[in-house]
Amino acid sequence: MAPIKNKILDVLTPDIIRLIDTVHRSGSMSAAAREMGVVPSALTYRIRQVEDALDVLLFDRSSRQAKLTVAGHELLREGNRLLLELDAIAYRVKRVATGWEPQLTLAVDSAISRTTVMELCEAFFALQPPTRLKVREETLSGTLEALTSGQADLAIGVALDPAPHASVQSKPLGNIEFVYVVAPHHPLAQAAEPVTDASLMPHRAVVLADSVRGSAGVSSGLLGGQDTFTVTGMQHKLDAQLRGLGGGFLPDYLARPHIAAGRLVQKQMQRENRIMHMRYVWRRTEAGAEGRALQWWLEQLGHPATRQALLERAHSL
Repeated sequence: MAPIKNKILDVLTPDIIRLIDTVHRSGSMSAAAREMGVVPSALTYRIRQVEDALDVLLFDRSSRQAKLTVAGHELLREGNRLLLELDAIAYRVKRVATGWEPQLTLAVDSAISRTTVMELCEAFFALQPPTRLKVREETLSGTLEALTSGQADLAIGVALDPAPHASVQSKPLGNIEFVYVVAPHHPLAQAAEPVTDASLMPHRAVVLADSVRGSAGVSSGLLGGQDTFTVTGMQHKLDAQLRGLGGGFLPDYLARPHIAAGRLVQKQMQRENRIMHMRYVWRRTEAGAEGRALQWWLEQLGHPATRQALLERAHSL
């Protein structure tokens, strides 16, 4: 089978796709030959080669006009798509040669504002970079682990101080304040304040699953022996608490619109409200060797307004 496959690849070239397109547009072999500056017999011979290799007819020769068969239409459609992809590859290769990474992966903690992240992605794509962008949602220690394991290039919303390492650098992102909230129909909504740990124990807590791989990860705000409902991201946690499936701490910026609308009730706790100190962390090689895509993201994170929006801007409702 290999020789047959090689024969097809030998004749099915970008030039032959353009030739077939020219015949299709001009309506005849002779007109296409004049347009391309070749003799009609040479053009016909090249098309015959493709038809022989594929064992199909590309043109209906029952009339004077050169009309594509169904197979010919399919070859031209797919061929034009491949030509566009080849042009895109050439463009990307040229841009990558100027310092743009082929791909940049962001690990974003689920407590970070998704609205702001998507707006940053929109601004990034407006540059028309050759870099493919990948965003993966992580929680708790999984955000840093995605970076240190080589699965991400930039981690946004790391709650743990990374261990000092020559290949990792971090900067403060800011703080997220968490408040304890329940649905209005939840039993704790009418509980006396401040709510004690003893009052919390009989009620289910909605908790985040740590996305770290290969270990139990970390947890926070839990009481030993308390019933739990574990979810995979902050949006799922919000949804669960809106339904009254349990109580728990949510970022103030995320809970605030629902508290104002009466969909959640904030409870004053006997323990202090949680404050999470966030950082952004990136992998680096040598000083100044970061690719242009990573440089762009680091520049955006260098703006105080951007950092504040990532930590305090409510998700789109």
